[in-house]
Amino acid sequence: MRKEFVWFSVISTFFVVGISYFFHPFLWVLVILIPIILLGIYDMFQTKHSIRRVFPILGRIRYWMEWLRPKIYQYFVESDIDGRPFARTDRNIIYQRAKKETDTTPFGTQLNVYEEGYEWMNHSIAAKNFDDLNPDPRITIGGKDCKQPYNASRYNISAMSFGSLSQNAIRAMNAGAKIGNFAHNTGEGGVSPYHLQEGGDLIYQIGTGYFGCRADDGNFSVEKFKITASSPNIKMIELKLSQGAKPGHGGILPAAKNTPEIASIRGVPAGTDVLSPPYHKAFNTPVGLCKLIQTLRDASNGKPVGFKLCIGHKSEFLAICKAIVDTKIYPDFVTIDGGEGGTGAAPLEFSNSVGMPMKEALAFAHDALVGFGLRNEIKVLVAGKVVTGYHIFRAIGLGADACYSARAMMMAVGCIHALECNTNRCPTGVATQDPELVEGLVVEDKKVRIASFHKQTLHSFVELLGAAGLDDPSQIKRSMINRRVTVSVSKRFDEIFPYLKPGCLLDEETIPQSWKLYMDEANKDSFAKTFNDLTLI
Repeated sequence: MRKEFVWFSVISTFFVVGISYFFHPFLWVLVILIPIILLGIYDMFQTKHSIRRVFPILGRIRYWMEWLRPKIYQYFVESDIDGRPFARTDRNIIYQRAKKETDTTPFGTQLNVYEEGYEWMNHSIAAKNFDDLNPDPRITIGGKDCKQPYNASRYNISAMSFGSLSQNAIRAMNAGAKIGNFAHNTGEGGVSPYHLQEGGDLIYQIGTGYFGCRADDGNFSVEKFKITASSPNIKMIELKLSQGAKPGHGGILPAAKNTPEIASIRGVPAGTDVLSPPYHKAFNTPVGLCKLIQTLRDASNGKPVGFKLCIGHKSEFLAICKAIVDTKIYPDFVTIDGGEGGTGAAPLEFSNSVGMPMKEALAFAHDALVGFGLRNEIKVLVAGKVVTGYHIFRAIGLGADACYSARAMMMAVGCIHALECNTNRCPTGVATQDPELVEGLVVEDKKVRIASFHKQTLHSFVELLGAAGLDDPSQIKRSMINRRVTVSVSKRFDEIFPYLKPGCLLDEETIPQSWKLYMDEANKDSFAKTFNDLTLI
């Protein structure tokens, strides 16, 4: 609708109301009330805007503010926490791509290129024609012991459980994943009927609560796991050791969200807080972890099996690497979750101050696998605010094979960052179990937005690949990405995160000095740590 018509309508309405008041006081009912009622009815039955479906008329205020925001804040707000002007945050990019709107920007960069932390990638004079590149680059996950390798997209939906998210949000994400041919991680809450209903590819995540493979006593049940993992929709198995939003804490499902249906799926009492243990009971050593991975692979008839963790003590990850080398049981993949990862419910201190950030953790994990000679056997996935094509490029440069995204997919499905995830009052129907709120999220509309966001973000990534003069994601190197570390000094990523030589951690004489302390602390037979304080050595 043309803006001239909108302004004409507004001015005409006020004019008619004024005339009606002086000539017939009751005409305002016809001029104002009836149109409002009709508009409200329209809002209730339209399918594209969750807020307006649930909050007719009043919900329009949000969209007016969204329209006004760039025009007001560009004069008063310098930047948000990501260093971007408020009018061009990643949030806006997500909405625009999900809705198939223009996501280009005028007047060049809106970032302070001389600010510490500013990053950029190197382009090439010999850039590639984007149309000649593969628009859907993929990676095969599955090692020598895997019988059912999975051909995965480079960009997938990260772990979010049914319970944390509504049934409609789960269905929309999975249906979008089916349209776009990418994977949807179930989260640790188990495989619900809504994960299976739309037929999209699933990565079944097993947390410390063992939902979906939980025995009556709360421990792991291999028999129940076989039943769950036998679904053809499930393409991979991911054993969650910890997550970036609350590492070392365990999952949290507030009682308000624990409906009888969710309780039945998870095998817990309804209406209670569901607090997963902070540690696994099915193993207690690095070697035990490897043996459980083998059990899961055998019980799933050879599907790819890996583990996910947020890096804490470096020595623990190195201990796992030592156990892999010793047992020769290779996980098919490792997922690295950055400490900046998000969640709907976590103690503030855990969200803000626990766990290694994604870039450092990803570089460390990749280098550790290279140092132990394991990198060719194990794929690496990563999660932690991966929202744009550049984020994917950067992650692959640091060592990832593929990426996950949670918050971007939530926003593509309708999340507006109302920050009500843990209260069961999410107004968009994304992170709530309230039936009236859930009804506002229309699966048929939102699944298209999920698929659109995924497709356009991958398109952006492929364009960056071509701009760098590359044909394939495997050609991305750390040297192609730069970071300003001070106002006057910038460094390439291979200077900030120097590579390790393949196999150097297998021989005591070739271990780099900066790794010796962690290697000495790493014990394949125990997660118990003997820390060597440098000041005491």
